[in-house]
Amino acid sequence: MSDLSQAIRAALLTGDKRGKVKATRALVRAWRRGELESGWSVAMPDRPRWPGGLQVLPPAQMPKRGRGGSERGRIALWHSLAHIEFVAIDLALDMVGRFGAQMDEAFTADFLAVAADEAMHFSLIDRHLATMGASYGDLPVHDGLWQSAEATAHDVFARLAVVPMVLEARGLDVTPAMIARVEAQGDSRGGKILARILDDEIAHVSAGARHFAALCAARGMEPEIYWKKLVRAHFSGTIRPPFNDSARVRCGLSRDAYTALA
Repeated sequence: MSDLSQAIRAALLTGDKRGKVKATRALVRAWRRGELESGWSVAMPDRPRWPGGLQVLPPAQMPKRGRGGSERGRIALWHSLAHIEFVAIDLALDMVGRFGAQMDEAFTADFLAVAADEAMHFSLIDRHLATMGASYGDLPVHDGLWQSAEATAHDVFARLAVVPMVLEARGLDVTPAMIARVEAQGDSRGGKILARILDDEIAHVSAGARHFAALCAARGMEPEIYWKKLVRAHFSGTIRPPFNDSARVRCGLSRDAYTALA
């Protein structure tokens, strides 16, 4: 029987988009059934593999999406969302594979569930792209999300502070307006996909905030103060309003903390 770290490493190093989704779903299912040992025998790769031929650019060099209501603009929007969800699979898997050995089983269960959700989100979006005659990999993407993983690879506190509590929390802020926009364009299916993703992201951010708070409590640290310190040190982007305060507070995020960094 292989252990969980081996299965996670194999999924991270699967570049084919359908292969990564399949490997992620399979390892989560196997772990839940007790078919994988909760072992940590191998290290995680510095970078996951992505589809061959995918053009990865620095964020500043990404082309403009085009007008939002145009077909080109719609494809660019959904392609960018596909990339976010594809990288989110790797972020969740790496969270478990890199830090699971020092955390409890609830941490492993929570972030494997996140990985399974992200795989489902990616599949929904890629299928939606197909209805527009497009596919993930057709357009350039940027490396900003994985750069945050690299910047926090040394510390589970930093990873939790930045990935679920900043990056995923940003999704809570922008998705409601995105739902309204795509529905106004007559894309009811797209609106339903985004609504499902928003519901799931609330659980993901909640998991990050919960485990961050538990770690802080175990080490006698004040969560709000330490979170702000970590974000200032390890997140190169900006935290800006408008904020979805109701969703953020529901997830256990402190309004005083995130508005202080805006």
